[in-house]
Amino acid sequence: MEQQEYAAGATQVAGGTSDGRTGGAGRSTTDAVAAVRGAGPDAPQGSAPADPADGLSPDPGLLRLARWFAEADPGTADDLCAASFGLYPARHFGAPAEAAPVPAVPAQAAAGNAAGTAAVTAPGGAPDVSWWHGPTAHAAAALRARGTRPARGPRRARRDADTLPVVRSGAKPGSPGRHRKPERSRGAAAVAPPAGGSGGSGGSGAQDRSAAAAEQRIAARLLLAHPLVTASGPHADGFPLIRRHRDWLAERFDTLLGYRLVVGPWHARLCKAGLGPGATRRLEHPATGAPFTPGGYAQLALALALLVDAPEQLPLGRLRAAMRAASGPVPAAPGDLGMALATLADWQVLTGVPAEPADEDAVLTVDRELARAVPAGPPALAADAADLIRRAAEAEPGTAVRRRLAETPAVLVADLPEDQRAWLREHRHSGPAALAEFLGLEAESRAEGVALLDPAEELTDLVLPGPGTLAQAALLLVERLVEEVRPLPGEPAEDAETPGGEPAVPVVPVPDALIDGVLGDIADEYGLPAGWRRDYLADRTALRRDALDLLHRMGLITPTPRGTRPPGWLLRAPAARYAPAADLLPTPGTGRHSRRDPAVTVPSPTAEHAEQRA
Repeated sequence: MEQQEYAAGATQVAGGTSDGRTGGAGRSTTDAVAAVRGAGPDAPQGSAPADPADGLSPDPGLLRLARWFAEADPGTADDLCAASFGLYPARHFGAPAEAAPVPAVPAQAAAGNAAGTAAVTAPGGAPDVSWWHGPTAHAAAALRARGTRPARGPRRARRDADTLPVVRSGAKPGSPGRHRKPERSRGAAAVAPPAGGSGGSGGSGAQDRSAAAAEQRIAARLLLAHPLVTASGPHADGFPLIRRHRDWLAERFDTLLGYRLVVGPWHARLCKAGLGPGATRRLEHPATGAPFTPGGYAQLALALALLVDAPEQLPLGRLRAAMRAASGPVPAAPGDLGMALATLADWQVLTGVPAEPADEDAVLTVDRELARAVPAGPPALAADAADLIRRAAEAEPGTAVRRRLAETPAVLVADLPEDQRAWLREHRHSGPAALAEFLGLEAESRAEGVALLDPAEELTDLVLPGPGTLAQAALLLVERLVEEVRPLPGEPAEDAETPGGEPAVPVVPVPDALIDGVLGDIADEYGLPAGWRRDYLADRTALRRDALDLLHRMGLITPTPRGTRPPGWLLRAPAARYAPAADLLPTPGTGRHSRRDPAVTVPSPTAEHAEQRA
């Protein structure tokens, strides 16, 4: 949001009903979710006026948002944060599925769905093949790297040192990346003309266009992964690319995703729209990784309400006093303010934040421009938190589906409303292809839906498979759950249909006892040999909770609908891409936690002992 517009008190931040071409937070939208300042006589109750004692005047819309955060449950608070701030990163699967034929199907299943048994030769295509029985991205547990992966970031655009600046990245050394074609050095091209004997400018022009396309893709991926990029932050080397291609980027983000891009002298802000309820996006403490609580979100919104008009130098004690005076009924736990301040420091809104929030003598430096850029807008037209979450996610069908494809690991047809399902059916190939070209992703189309993959593992905040106890345990857990409960080919779905009209099974229920048994088996088999964290091995309840949370955030499992008794989990079809090739007659587990095959008679210890004596 532009600073001069904010000061005028009339800025409308778009983020709601589509104009028919774009949607959500894009330009040219007809309905604004939020207005900044200018509350006037109709300001919501509880908005504190300027206090002459401290000179800090809180923004009434952000105060209203802080109350909504404080009153929300944890899941709703996460969704409200995505809708009001839009600072979440994209999330994608990495490894593409390997080309492999679908296993043979028993005669009784083949009779029900003969068309579903064709061999697969193109992992990215094959829209009629199910995730349950199609190609997999399985990696044997013994072959998984247990070392630390390098940090992820935008791919390096290779070019001469004396031309454009090199973009720093966390890309793996020696890997050119799959999201772009490698460019040749322009200096080398001048010395060695292309084959054919022509030394004209045609080759140089093609290389310039290739370099520009690589820069545009790098900038687009950086913004989708980090919607707020500053000229002095951790991704500062990518900021010149964003400024250089800002017009092209703004047009493409608006056209494809309905996102508004604002590029100023010192920062770039991609205003993402909300993802609707159940988006599994949350803020975390930048140092500890602890998830935000509703109280932490409330303190964050409350601090922003004061910082948007705060002086450049602000004592921490003065900020805390103003927050207490403005908060009214907004409760706060002891650690909530610390989480909020640490996040604001990570966003560079504040500098000079002390390690201990109780140090009231510390003097903070406030960047008001960044403080005003953080909100997609305080609530103006929304009636409550649920209304804001709904409005922020509204868009015309094509834009809504493309947003899901760009931001989430996989889009299941069964999860879409009818208008979006019809759009995906009509644009099965062209819709994902446009985004894949824009962002350098690979489309994986299956009977149950579509996923855009990022083999470089840069355009995602979570990586699976990944290093560490939790990622390894979650991967092993989902592999074995798929082997146990995946449907047979030809099993009909009750209420799911693929774009081609063929039946598909998007989710299957998973018994709680099976989760406990499988997790116990893999902890016994892999825990100590793989060097898993001893606190997880000692507390299996924590291991189960965090492993299921990771799988849920990756879109591989989902909780049963609210009101289901007893509550449980559903395994989603994309989970099968991480399991070994389907074995339609699996052998029963042999671990001490596993269920036994009732058809196999296991002799009792007493009978076995008597037989040995005889």
